Amino acid sequence: MMRASALLLIGMAALLTGCATSTPYDYAAFRESNPRSIVVLPPVNRSLDVKASYSFLSQVTYPLAESGYYVLPVAVVDETFRENGMVNPEDIHGLPLDKLYEVFGADAALYITVNQYGTSYQLLASDTRVTAEASLIDMRNGQLLWKGAATASSTEQSNNSSGGLVGMLVQALVDQVANSLSDRSHQIAGITSTRLLSAGMPNGILQGPRSPTYARQ
Repeated sequence: MMRASALLLIGMAALLTGCATSTPYDYAAFRESNPRSIVVLPPVNRSLDVKASYSFLSQVTYPLAESGYYVLPVAVVDETFRENGMVNPEDIHGLPLDKLYEVFGADAALYITVNQYGTSYQLLASDTRVTAEASLIDMRNGQLLWKGAATASSTEQSNNSSGGLVGMLVQALVDQVANSLSDRSHQIAGITSTRLLSAGMPNGILQGPRSPTYARQ
């Protein structure tokens, strides 16, 4: 009986360990493609805030450039679409890759979807949260090179355990007002974009050719 219980505990531990361990991403296609330049398409917005798409778009260049890639200027790319009557990100995401490659000539295209963006007020907390996912596609052959997702929240480092119930209610209200006045969502979007698009993150994109650590990965 004791042996059976021990085996059961060992099996449960192994199961929990397996669930906690994330599967390493398969970078074979990424390494074979070896993209040097990226065009970022305007993100599709699934949130309720109309500012989400361009708020996120304005913050993607830095982490990608720091990771060693040449990123086509997002303002120029957006203006090119507008001059050709393309203003809806969902329509832009549906354009044929060969047409995009003909216009922009980048090695890869980055497709982003913003799933959450904004502040929600609950009874005891105010949470500003931005969640996004992205896919990197080889523009020369349409192959998926990488995909990932990331989230950032204003409550990650908050501590509402002191002050009792009244203090927690007041703090939640203060946070809600502060978040609204300071456009906290834009700040949180910057954290999300860094987590999503910085090389070196778990299962994140690889270092680009312009990175000093490119040859060591």
